[in-house]
Amino acid sequence: MAVAKKLQRCAVSQTGRHTASVIFLHGSGDTGQGLRSWVRDILKQDLAFTHIRVIYPTAPARPYTPMRGALSHVWFDRYKISRDCPEHLESIEDMCSLLNVVVQEEVRAGVPKHRMIIGGFSMGGAMALHLACRYHPEVAGVFALSSFLNKDSVVYQAVQDRKGQCLPELFQCHGTADELVFHQWGEETGALLREAGMAVSFHSFPDLYHQMCRPELDLLRSWILKKLPPDSPLHGQ
Repeated sequence: MAVAKKLQRCAVSQTGRHTASVIFLHGSGDTGQGLRSWVRDILKQDLAFTHIRVIYPTAPARPYTPMRGALSHVWFDRYKISRDCPEHLESIEDMCSLLNVVVQEEVRAGVPKHRMIIGGFSMGGAMALHLACRYHPEVAGVFALSSFLNKDSVVYQAVQDRKGQCLPELFQCHGTADELVFHQWGEETGALLREAGMAVSFHSFPDLYHQMCRPELDLLRSWILKKLPPDSPLHGQ
């Protein structure tokens, strides 16, 4: 399903000189504004930095098979929510093309890819892995919160093919009580990516369901600042 229109987005601007960017992708059925509001509710303030612009794109509404074809703001279609089925590659490729535009806009604004991080929550984390590992491996990092990849994901082969070359570091968080995207799915995804050649850090949060929490976002913020320090405009790794 080709999508021609430009992605809607909202952003939290840096308070000083713009030297780095984070692209934060929402989960299925949400919007960029919805994710920003959720983050703000948890932190009691925006996820904001002096030098980093945080961009929250919104996936266009499309028919979503797990919802019996109802329209939903999802990054791609799925045959079902499971690790044991093929990926819906046509819809993934369509969205990679649209998200590439967001990345290139940041490049044109003066931010090199090694000063960018791409990540997301749930489906957004899976989308971020496709985008970063397959199309923008020069980025400083990728994060996946409560996310998974299918067992036969093309991302694993893409990472394997780049073994020994430039690859982003992966930061994962997952709640042990997640009943939608099981904790084991996240663990197995990280293990397969590590085996393929990625540097992976996996953080478990006891009793957390399919949601985000303050300790998780505080940890994410610290990791972002480690990868994109304000005093290192030349390289974010």
